[in-house]
Amino acid sequence: MRNNLSKITLLFVIGTIIYSCSLVKRVPESEKLLTKNEIYINDKINKEERINNLLVQQPNTRFLNYPFGLTLYNLAKPNPDSSYKAWLNRKPNRIKRLNRFLSAKQVNRLGKSFFVSGLSNFMKETGEAPVIIDEKKAERSKERLSGFYYNNGFIRNKVTMSIDSVGDRKGKIVYKVDTGKPYFIDSIFKFIETPVVDSLYSLEEKKSFIRKGDQYNFTNFDIERKRITQYLRNNGVYHFQESNVKYDAIYNDSTQKMNVNIKIDDRLVKKGDTLVKKPFSVYKISQVNIFTNNTSKKERNQFNDSVTYRNFNIYSAGKLKYKPKAITNAIFIEKGKLFSDNDRTLTSKSLSNLKVFNYPNIEYVEDPSDSTNSSLIANIYLMSKPKYIWQPSVDVTTSDIQQFGISGRMAFTWRNLFKRAETFELSARGNIGSSKDLANPNNVFFNISEYGVEAKLSFPRIVFPIDTRRIIKKEMLPTTTATIGLTSQRNIGLDKENLTGVFNYNWTPKQNNTIRFDLLNIQFIKNLNPENYFNVYTSSYNTLNDLAQDYNVDPANLENGNLTTSGAVNFINDVENGSTSLNPNDQDYKIIRSIGERRERLIENNLIVSSGITFFRNTKANLLDNNFYSIRTKIESSGNVLSLLAGTKNEDLNQNGNKTMFGIEYSQYIKGEVDFIKHWDFGKKNTLAMRAFAGLAVPYGNAQSIPFSRSYFSGGSNDNRGWQAYSLGPGRSGGINDFNEANFKLAYSLEYRFRVGGNFYSAVFADIGNIWNVFDNITDEDYTFNGFSSFEDLAFGSGIGLRYDFDFFVFRFDLGYKAYDPGREVGDRWMKGVNFSKTVLNFGINYPF
Repeated sequence: MRNNLSKITLLFVIGTIIYSCSLVKRVPESEKLLTKNEIYINDKINKEERINNLLVQQPNTRFLNYPFGLTLYNLAKPNPDSSYKAWLNRKPNRIKRLNRFLSAKQVNRLGKSFFVSGLSNFMKETGEAPVIIDEKKAERSKERLSGFYYNNGFIRNKVTMSIDSVGDRKGKIVYKVDTGKPYFIDSIFKFIETPVVDSLYSLEEKKSFIRKGDQYNFTNFDIERKRITQYLRNNGVYHFQESNVKYDAIYNDSTQKMNVNIKIDDRLVKKGDTLVKKPFSVYKISQVNIFTNNTSKKERNQFNDSVTYRNFNIYSAGKLKYKPKAITNAIFIEKGKLFSDNDRTLTSKSLSNLKVFNYPNIEYVEDPSDSTNSSLIANIYLMSKPKYIWQPSVDVTTSDIQQFGISGRMAFTWRNLFKRAETFELSARGNIGSSKDLANPNNVFFNISEYGVEAKLSFPRIVFPIDTRRIIKKEMLPTTTATIGLTSQRNIGLDKENLTGVFNYNWTPKQNNTIRFDLLNIQFIKNLNPENYFNVYTSSYNTLNDLAQDYNVDPANLENGNLTTSGAVNFINDVENGSTSLNPNDQDYKIIRSIGERRERLIENNLIVSSGITFFRNTKANLLDNNFYSIRTKIESSGNVLSLLAGTKNEDLNQNGNKTMFGIEYSQYIKGEVDFIKHWDFGKKNTLAMRAFAGLAVPYGNAQSIPFSRSYFSGGSNDNRGWQAYSLGPGRSGGINDFNEANFKLAYSLEYRFRVGGNFYSAVFADIGNIWNVFDNITDEDYTFNGFSSFEDLAFGSGIGLRYDFDFFVFRFDLGYKAYDPGREVGDRWMKGVNFSKTVLNFGINYPF
């Protein structure tokens, strides 16, 4: 035992020495590898991320305290091309031997191949070069620390920096900050030369971000400068810029107080070779000129068609292709109004929202005919997009059911259809894919397919018999969309045709907020191959086949001792008709009846006519913003219109005792959803992401259950990753069906994402959730939500993931485990699925939320 311990200790010491040496493999003898930054604030160590991020140099990234990126970089050859040439010349006859099989060019190219130099180049690009301590960069870090505390009120702070050695060619940098006492604003004075600017400023002075008694903070001064500029420029002061706002501060070091002077001098105007002061003026718009099919002001006189409409002058280089109202309704710059940056921004957004012009060019020039020099002419240049466009596209897709798919789309777009900026789009698409969830008797890779056509007509306004402009103003950029489509698909084995029609409105009531109102959403789903049901839902078939061995009374239902697909249906009918020995009180009778009811529900054609409203808010500023939240809420109601119409048609009830429309039983339900996502940015590419979801669909009136296409499922690469899609729930039933779904869902996910090295990222995650039946025709308590006790049915999946960022998309590979499985017996639910052999593999494109 002692010998083994000695050997282990020796191996550990040798491994540590090799590891330490390997880290400084590419570090020159006279340099030091940066291993650590230490920051002391008033003699106390500080580990705040926002303070550490001020430093110019950071140590190499570590994953589980190991620098994988640096190790990968060190494994690469520094100069693979030179190494290859040295290898060629090492033996005189080597080049001659290679030239027997390869040309001289091919021998040279061999040095650039992946195995010779490509692998090393890949490791260099993917890994991280060693961070060598740079004293000049450390001085910059010192200045940035001092500037940070200065900008936060510690005017007389002092920062020192030292570089300490921590081993062979390794070092750390220690920063020490003595903040001193904070300075506070004692008094505020203003000096504004232009009277009209002084008057405007006084009207909004109470909204100032600079307040007496506050600790000095540079951010508040910067925000106040922007606020003043924005306010004045939105109230006609055309020439005003942020640089016109200046601050002076007088410090009193004995009391740590400061007096602030806000100065706005008159603007400087170049007159000849000198600059002269000139008071600011408030400008009004005297003309609005719109030039269509013109690319710049140089072409503004090259027009042969013009019209004046509601004080707008519209010019066209050719015949005017648009109705004047279509253009002017999108313009917020109007004759007689004060100049306003907001109006210019709204006009740009609104014109872009028409989707018939490229981004507009808007310029202002002073009106030479105005003797008071207080008028502006607004010139708006619009360049039309092509009227017709043909767009083919090919894409690779993944989903919870389809592990791999290739889709193609051909779209024809016709802009300005009725000369009011309408857009008509006709598209055809097709998809082939592979799914392990689908019955695959022929064992082919591409075992699912889908193709369809769609026509969409978009209007850049609200199309409604009643004027809605008082409620939905044009500033909200409203649109109306009418869509009709037909698809044929073979994605769960029953083969479906899906006819859809949607008429909806979209608008943006506030920045970051959007609302979508589906006035009418029609969906008709026709199952083309219902006899294939038991080939797809094999779990139901196996259960039925086992029971038939004991209860079947018709030999014609069997073939080679097993139920045929048609025999399975006949067996269910025999049981429900009382032809077998089972009676309604028997448990096996209930199981067979439940399988029959589920089959009828999933093979029946669905007619869904619904209306709904969706609210979405997203605070994400840009693609790189990782500190934001989004919330989506939706309410949908289906079947009410059809219920009224069915009452007038007096059609016979179907075999289920429900009303029909055109011989099809229609769905009736109300549905509500809330989806909340929050991201926290911890710096250094570390992000905590959270998602919470709740959804409930309640059937009523003409329905006892929710259509399959409107129900919820759990599991999959974008949900609870410890389970495959459709394999979790409902409740504690254990996911015994092939495609488990229900009408109530709760889900919560938490994921910590961090960088491993280069473009490689990783994540640890935890997913909690389940689905249940509630307020429908399912009564088994293993499936239903039964109050607070059902929270014990919440499944807990956890795991780790690896991601690679290709810049334009992220490839994701997650390993999920069942940490708590409600489908198991009580007392046997925890950690039984945390086993490498029970790993659930999840592949995906981009992040799950």
